Amino acid sequence: MTQMTSPTSTSDSDEPVAIARRVLATEIAGLENLSDSIGQDFAAAVTLIRDLKGRLICAGIGKSGHIARKIAATLASTGTPAQFIHPTEASHGDLGMITPDDAVLALSKSGETRELADMLAYSRRFSIPLIAMTCQSDSLLGREADIVLACPDAPEACGETRAPTTSTTVMLALGDALAVALLETRGFTASDFRAFHPGGTLGGALSSVRDLMHAGEEVPTIGPNSPMSEALIAMSEKRFGCVGVVDGAGALVGIVTDGDLRRHMGPDLLNQTAGEVMTRAPRVARPATLAAEALRMMTEMDPRVTVLFVVDDDRRPVGILHMHDCLRAGVA
Repeated sequence: MTQMTSPTSTSDSDEPVAIARRVLATEIAGLENLSDSIGQDFAAAVTLIRDLKGRLICAGIGKSGHIARKIAATLASTGTPAQFIHPTEASHGDLGMITPDDAVLALSKSGETRELADMLAYSRRFSIPLIAMTCQSDSLLGREADIVLACPDAPEACGETRAPTTSTTVMLALGDALAVALLETRGFTASDFRAFHPGGTLGGALSSVRDLMHAGEEVPTIGPNSPMSEALIAMSEKRFGCVGVVDGAGALVGIVTDGDLRRHMGPDLLNQTAGEVMTRAPRVARPATLAAEALRMMTEMDPRVTVLFVVDDDRRPVGILHMHDCLRAGVA
């Protein structure tokens, strides 16, 4: 006989939701305290890191170590050379990875983490700048540091167990703030960012039109006085469903599309010129335009088209971009 299980009661299902909201409220309060405390020490840290000749060495133990590793990865991907070094491994030879041109960012909630001692001593011995990220500014780490990024000593979200929750959330957010401040003060662009993220959806979204366009002999163009018979041949040979119309200086003045053919369909179509049939002043893209922006332009056109000509500063065609090129690259 099959046993029937009783459905979960409303109170049972409500309790986890209430706990989750309490956790998030606690961590939000910690982040708000952090935001209120940001000051000149943060600005000094940004200046120090921005002017480094070497790398920012990020270090921490336990959960702080995981956050330090993530901060290093975020910094490296946004134009700030950074590397995570495990403090224990540093004590067994990896201190040699730290050069006088580097700086150290050490994370510790208490500021008394024993495993950081050798790294702190090394940085002091060789005058390597030390930035502390800690909840205790008067700790050993705080006293030894050149700059202290003080985190609020807010309650952990798990109550009496005191497992790192709010403290690591605050450190993570402070690391993100550092990365974005450095990114913006350096003038780091989406194109720069893509250089570090060539793969996957992110790489596709940050691709430029130049990366995806067809160029050279693949670009279909004719003159405005060319008969429509030539336009049809060019449209068929290049397989883009269109042909660009260029003037004597090579500037794009119009485009003939399948839609133009339908609108002018009649017994005298082949007796007309491309200039008579074309759509004048079509929308175009520049080589440096983000592919995502070019795709948006295509999807918003009315009627929607599937290609864009790519032109230089003199409006001369240098390429052509098809919607399918964007989709294949993961642009969305």
